[in-house]
This record gives sequence, structure tokens and C-alpha cells, in this order.
Amino acid sequence: MVIALVSIFLVGYLLITLEHNLKIDKAAPSLLIGILTWTIYIIFSDKEAHLVTHELYEYVGEIAGVLLFLLGAMTIVELIDAHEGFEFITNRITTNKNITLLWITCLLSFFLSAALDNLTTTIVMVSILRKLVKEKEMRMFFVGIVVVAANAGGAWSPIGDVTTTMLWINGQITSVNIITNLIIPSLICMVIPVTLASCMIKGNFHTPIEHTRINIYSRNSINMKPAELKFVKKSERMIILFLGVGSLLFVPVFKSLTHLPPFMGILFSLGFLWLVTEIMHKNKMKEMKDPVSVIGVLRRVDVPSVLFFFGILVAISSLQATGILKSLATFLDQAVGNVFVISMVLGLLSAIVDNVPLVAAAIGMYDLAQFPTDHLMWQFIAYCAGTGGSALIIGSAAGVAAMGMEKIPFGWYLKKISWLALIGYFVGAITFLLMQGITFFH
Repeated sequence: MVIALVSIFLVGYLLITLEHNLKIDKAAPSLLIGILTWTIYIIFSDKEAHLVTHELYEYVGEIAGVLLFLLGAMTIVELIDAHEGFEFITNRITTNKNITLLWITCLLSFFLSAALDNLTTTIVMVSILRKLVKEKEMRMFFVGIVVVAANAGGAWSPIGDVTTTMLWINGQITSVNIITNLIIPSLICMVIPVTLASCMIKGNFHTPIEHTRINIYSRNSINMKPAELKFVKKSERMIILFLGVGSLLFVPVFKSLTHLPPFMGILFSLGFLWLVTEIMHKNKMKEMKDPVSVIGVLRRVDVPSVLFFFGILVAISSLQATGILKSLATFLDQAVGNVFVISMVLGLLSAIVDNVPLVAAAIGMYDLAQFPTDHLMWQFIAYCAGTGGSALIIGSAAGVAAMGMEKIPFGWYLKKISWLALIGYFVGAITFLLMQGITFFH
């Protein structure tokens, strides 16, 4: 059974990586491997069918939380975009130099990710870059580096990445220590790739023409075609921008206050914005209201990307349910022994499989009696699991979101971005070890 599961996962993974060459949408093989792996598990498992089904429901519940969070965050960001809210930011970016824009977006991503999380931050930054950079290839490059920056920014904050949050909630780390000890390694993990990328993108970028479309309430809108008109007042734009950003920032606060999962907070925020926009636009004609309503925004949701995300997470959950990931972690512990080397390997593995089950396996393998709260190993695991996924486009939630929104091919990211992410990952890891006086023979 194990051989069959791993084989199907690897074949499906290969089809996903060759999406651009085969011209087969990645959602198709993703769904197939997700369903086939669980089919093999329930047929050949020694457990009774209803127990396996119960396991599946538990994993699907967790996955649904991730997908609902993604859907809610994307809808809020798209709602801000529909109201031209991001013009408040893009209009203040006066440069047209690629290097300057790269540093601005990556620094924003790094610090914003710590306050929101790497997934939400990536969605926001992709929306902003769409407004600024016209050339598809150049925009994909910017987005790829943003994924690296967002993942690095999420690693040093207890609410910036789901794995760091897991370690924080379970008592392996405390917020003060994780921020103090990881902010510099994480910053270096971001700065090194951005510095190298800066040497590769000389010249200027061009802004899309549609970004300059005139507002319907502007005096210059006379004789404009209906498709070129915007249906939002400046006051409405600012209200939705600040309420939208405030709603995103509210999510970690909601989680801390209620201890409910993040998707509950993001859906509460979406419901609040939905109510505000319905009241705001209730007296407008249908053709003016539809483009800026939540219902109108939801019609533009990228369903194939959501299905891809579902399929790949379901497939990974089968590897977790069957104990394959746990066995892998145990094997590493026995074969390598050094917990810091193992942490780096787990970080790299998180680029292939989801970092959540890997960290969960590590939590189950090492208890707090052996490695107490704020032990350097837990902090290093947080860094490695948070940043290692940047090595591949499907190695993190931020990468999957960027892949879906910008249609970034797996092979393109592997060729253009992966080596930059890996250099940043290793230099940041070495920085952490040196700061703590640790060697691999510690």
C-alpha cells in the first residue's frame, strides 16, 4: 500500500510540475491523486472503512478551513480592488525603476506578512503588482520574489505562518523569543534573494493602461465608453480600503480573543464588508452596483485554483493518515540524529509536501520534557518550516495562491526563483545557528 500511495503521489506531482509542457491544468492531476490515494488507503488498510472515512472527514475539515480562509481573503482583496482601493498605495509609488519597486514590494511583504500572514499578504501584493507592472514575465518575477519575502516575514511572527502559530499555540515557543531570535535570520533570508534579483532586473517597468481609467464621478469622464468608466466615489474607495485592510488585520485579533480558527475571523470580516457594501451601493443601478458588490466579485473567483489546492492537500493528508510522514520523520531522527540538520531537511521537504503535517510530526516526535518551551530547536523548526517552502511554487500556501492568481508555471518558478529562495534559506539558517553559537556537531 505504501509503495502504491507514494508512486501515485509522485506521478501526480510530476504531472503538476509539467503542467506548462503538457498543457494540462494542474487542478486535474491534483484532484486525481487526492482521490486515488485515499481510495487505495481505504481498500488496503487494516482499519474498518468507517474509521478511514472518519479520518478523511477530519482532514477535510482542516483543509476546508484553509480553503475558506483563502476564499475569504481573496474576496476581501478583490473587493478592495473593485473599489480601486489599491490606488491609494499605487499612486504613492512614483518610481518606474524595477529595482526600486522590487525592494518596496518585498519590504512591504516581509513586514505585512508578520502582521497578517504570508497567504493574505501575497494575495494583497499580487493585486497591487497587477496595477503596476504590465509585462507578464516581469510581473511573475516580482510575484515570485514576493512569495519568498512573505514566507520569510511570516516565519518570525507567531501569527505570520500556520506552522509558527501551531508551535506557539502548543507551547513550543513564546512570542517574544520567536520574534527576537528569528527576525534577523528571516530578514537575511529575504534580503539575499532580493539583492541577487536586483542584479537581474535592470531597467524600468510599464504600468497597464487600464490602471489610468477615469472615475465616473470625474469631470473628465465625458464621452468615455461605459466599459472605461468606474462606478466608485473617492470617499467610497477610501472607506472600503481602510475597512478592508482593517478587516484583514482584525483576523489575528479575533483568533486571539475567541480561539476560533482563522477562517472564522476572515468570514466574519467578509460578512461585515458585505453588509457595508450592500448599504453603500443600495441606491445605485444594477449595472453600477454589480461590479463592486461581493456577489460580483465572487463570480470572478478562480475555482480551478481552489480545486487544485484541495486536491494536493487531500493527497498529502493521505500520507499523514497512513503514517508515511511520521515514519519519514522517525527515519530522519534515527539516520541523522542532529536535530538542527533534521530541521533543515524538514524545511526542504516542506517545499514538496505541506509544512503543517511535517511540523505536526516533529511535535509528536519530540516532547516538551526533552526540548522545553523556547528551546532553540523549536525556533529553528519554525524558521525552516516557514521559509523552506519557498523553494518550490507549491511549497507554501502563499506560493499556491500566487500560482493560481498569476498562472505561474511550476517549471518557470523552479528555473527563475527556486535557486534564489534556496540561497536565502541556507544563509538565513546559518545566520541563526551562528547567532546562537550552534554548529552542526552541537
